[in-house]
Amino acid sequence: MDSTRKKKIIVASAAFLFLKLNEKKRRRRRRWWMTSIFRDRENRNASELLLTLTQEDSGHFTNFSRMTATDFEELLQLIGPKIVKKDTYYREAIPAKERLSVTLRFLATGDSYASLSYLFKFSKQVIATIIPEVCAAIIDALRHEIKTPTSREEWLKISEDYYNLWNFPHCLGAIDGKHIALQAPINSGSDYLNYKSHFSIVLMAVVDANYKFIYADVGCQGRISDGGVFKNTSFYLDMESNSLNLPEEAPLPTTNSVAPYVFVADDAFPLMKNIMKPYTGSWEKGTKERAFNYRLSRARRIVENAFGILSSVFRVFRKPMLLNPDKATLVVLACLYLHNFLRNRKNYNNFTEKSGVEKKSTQGNDYQERSAFSSFRCIPRKTAENVKKIRDTFAEFCKTERVSWQDDYE
Repeated sequence: MDSTRKKKIIVASAAFLFLKLNEKKRRRRRRWWMTSIFRDRENRNASELLLTLTQEDSGHFTNFSRMTATDFEELLQLIGPKIVKKDTYYREAIPAKERLSVTLRFLATGDSYASLSYLFKFSKQVIATIIPEVCAAIIDALRHEIKTPTSREEWLKISEDYYNLWNFPHCLGAIDGKHIALQAPINSGSDYLNYKSHFSIVLMAVVDANYKFIYADVGCQGRISDGGVFKNTSFYLDMESNSLNLPEEAPLPTTNSVAPYVFVADDAFPLMKNIMKPYTGSWEKGTKERAFNYRLSRARRIVENAFGILSSVFRVFRKPMLLNPDKATLVVLACLYLHNFLRNRKNYNNFTEKSGVEKKSTQGNDYQERSAFSSFRCIPRKTAENVKKIRDTFAEFCKTERVSWQDDYE
């Protein structure tokens, strides 16, 4: 091989290497990588899908977002300015309508971020950023929807509703707590491991006679006992310090027996002056204890049914949440505020029927078997004699003022 040919080969090799090196350098300059499904912004169909559903079939829109188009627009007006942000991945502002849509779809179905990514044409990383931000905005905008009464008149209105609808006198609300199952939080040890051997945060709630939440406390570690959770809530502390402004003791309806206004609860809670729970054990038909247990359970099931409605509408509760505790708390609170927001709308008709006649519950019977909710553990506690006398007063009333259908269901 002559020297001229060798020179040509060397020059060609050097040129080839130079081009390759430049090509690698050009690739390194590209910071963001994006598949075609995310790069093609024109094909993103969330807004188009919502518009189509609104125009063609309002029922499909309600099924998609768990609210009517009117309620969706009202909610969008409330939180829209708070959730529009420039996104790093797309380098443009994602519309508030699409941010709200992906969040409501997540709450309505509990779908994985991968499934939502395919539907909305967002990456999983973007969805993981959007959902907590929108949930926080919902909580802030709808903060007035969950309001604990501050005046005696407001408490008396709740008591009147409980007596008219569910036949329990002097009842100011139903209390219950639930464990909400989570995946094991990173580096949390056994902090969130509850007595049922799964990880959870605790939801403590008080519900009025119309299935609306009037108080909620979310986020306590699942390992803490039910008594510890309840006694550390602001609701309990206010009740102990007489800061709730509850009505004074008054005679029960149609009697001269004076009794305080109370909240109804199950065996997981202590029997107190302002908290009534059932008599333990089995009682013969016709006894005052059996009559009281029936009437109390009739009133107390409202909070169970409220949880059932919550997990039926927002199916993110149907399975353990794959979120850390802080984000799970935001999701739960957002669902509670949306629940009350929707129940206050005139066109929101779901799962409930206001009737004074006994019917088998269809909301809360089986939700625990198909949701992330699980009950508190029932722990016996020694009760003061004066509190037992208060319960006996209610029991005598329930035996004397019997409802017409009570013998068929006791």
